[in-house]
Parts: sequence; structure tokens; C-alpha cells
Amino acid sequence: MMKKVSTKTSKNKSQPKDKNNDNDNDKTSSSNNLKTIQKVFVPSSVPEGVGARVRRIIGDSQLSQLDPFIVLDHFSVKLPGGFPDHPHRGFETVTYMLEGEVLHEDFKGNKGKLGPGDLQWMTAGKGIVHAEMAASWEKESVGFQLWINLASKHKLCKPQYQEIPKDKVLVAKKDGVTVKVIAGEALETKGPIFARTPALYLDVEMEPKSSFEQVIPKGWNAMSYVYVGQAFYGEKKKEVNEFEAVVLKRDENEILVIETKESPVKLLVIAGQPLDEKVAQQGPFVMNSEAQLVKAFDDFKAGQNGFENAPGWASEISKLSRSKSSKF
Repeated sequence: MMKKVSTKTSKNKSQPKDKNNDNDNDKTSSSNNLKTIQKVFVPSSVPEGVGARVRRIIGDSQLSQLDPFIVLDHFSVKLPGGFPDHPHRGFETVTYMLEGEVLHEDFKGNKGKLGPGDLQWMTAGKGIVHAEMAASWEKESVGFQLWINLASKHKLCKPQYQEIPKDKVLVAKKDGVTVKVIAGEALETKGPIFARTPALYLDVEMEPKSSFEQVIPKGWNAMSYVYVGQAFYGEKKKEVNEFEAVVLKRDENEILVIETKESPVKLLVIAGQPLDEKVAQQGPFVMNSEAQLVKAFDDFKAGQNGFENAPGWASEISKLSRSKSSKF
């Protein structure tokens, strides 16, 4: 997806990194190692792409970045809205569908469709130009897109797709809790994704009066977003309502505890190992310096250094927004 922002440059504060980032879910929780809450907030609804609106969880004024995460959007869109042709460089996008379908097409001829429960992990690396469009004029396409920064040594890597259909996403169940493990490990189940930037991405569904414990490696940044129901976090059982996000403190504590009361809940848990590198971002490019941003725009315009197929390319799926009779 596109992100309409001005240039943003930041230097992440260095923190001790855990050299043993194993998600050992057999650790026993106690009050002295429970993750604590930094803040709870309601993400803003912002315009995105063409005719679409998203709840911007990461990437807005309330949470501008959460190293290594640049953007997290909860999107809901139908035609003629969508995210027509746009470039990317320097990071990865993760598109995870809840309802409806999204069509995808890029400038190298790759095409596909994501339905409910499907997942696409796209490494933009040195350059991709693509389009993402809703597949229906009547039914909303609902899901999440996460942008994960790449370390400087990986920013110009070869682009890659990891496409995981719903039936290949690993699911773990225990005591009224169902976890779809997209990346990382939960309930002794490891997700299918290879992440260049170490990350945890879980879709958690909890029955009423249930409890979920998850190890967050020491020193990682972490957050959670409730998209159905109401959940209670940490030792103090902090109430977090539907469409609210909670940011956890980056500390030595490792155990995140989430509980429910009378209603079922659906939520995301996302965590990542900070890169602690300078971030320079403008729109669809995420680099380490202003000079690299200028180079990215120059390469895109000139059709070079990863963008060779860009000049003159136009996606077929972007035409879907012109008429209900258009087909893909």
C-alpha cells in the first residue's frame, strides 16, 4: 500500500540486544517478569491509496514508529477504492486478510489473489512496483498490512514473495485460545515465514474467561491490537477495548499475559528485534539517509537499479476501479 507522509528521519536509541532470542513458551509467569504497559490509544482513521480509509495503528502521530515496524494498518476497502500502482524499496510488507479478497499484481508479471486467512510476506528489497486492489464492488476487503524495516545490509536485497494460503498457516490451540502463528513461535508452534528482521506476528482468538501467555524476547519492542471484543493486559489487568492498541514497555520482562472476561476476543500480538538504525522515510521508500531516499526516487524515475521494468508499466487490476464491468 501507499503511505502519504512527509520525509521522516529518526535515530533509534540503542538498547541491549538479547543474543538468545528463543521464544521459550514453557517459562513460568510471575509478577516480576510480566510485561508492563507503556500506553493504550485509539488509532486514527486516515485516508490511504485511492478512496480507501485505514485505522493507522503504527505510522501516525500517536505511534510514529515501533522499531523495526514502520506502519501497521487495519484496512477495509471495496471498489472503486484501492491501492493502484506504486513503488517500494528498503523494507518488507505483510498483508494478512480477514474478510473478502485483495488482488495483487507487480511489474514483473507476478499476479495473485488473497482471500480470508491468506498471507503475503513481500520483501521489496531494492525495488518493487505493484498494485493492490479490492476484488469486489459490494463486499469489503478487510485485513492488516504491516511494514517491517530491513537492516541496512538487507535494504537492497533481491525482492521476494512468501505467499501462505490459509490452510498452510499454522494454528495452535490451548485452553480456549486459538493462535494463528504467522511469524515467530507461540504455544510450541513455529510460524512458516522467514523473517530477515526477527519478528513475532500472532493472530489470537480467545474464548470468554480464558488466559493467554506469550514470551516476548528481552529487549524487543512489542504491541497488541484488539480488533474484536475487549481484553485485559498484564498484572493490573488493563482494559483494552475494540479497535484500541496497547504498546508494551521495552524492558527485561518477557511474559505477556492477556485475559478475557464475558466476551470472546480477537487480537494481534506483534513484536520485533529493534534494528537501532537511522530511519529515513518518504512515502513508499524506507532507507537510512536522506541521500539514499533521493537515490531511490531517482532510480525509480530512471528505471534503474531494481526498477528496470517500471517505465511505462501499468497494472491491469488498477483498471477495475473504472467500471463494474472490468475483469481481471
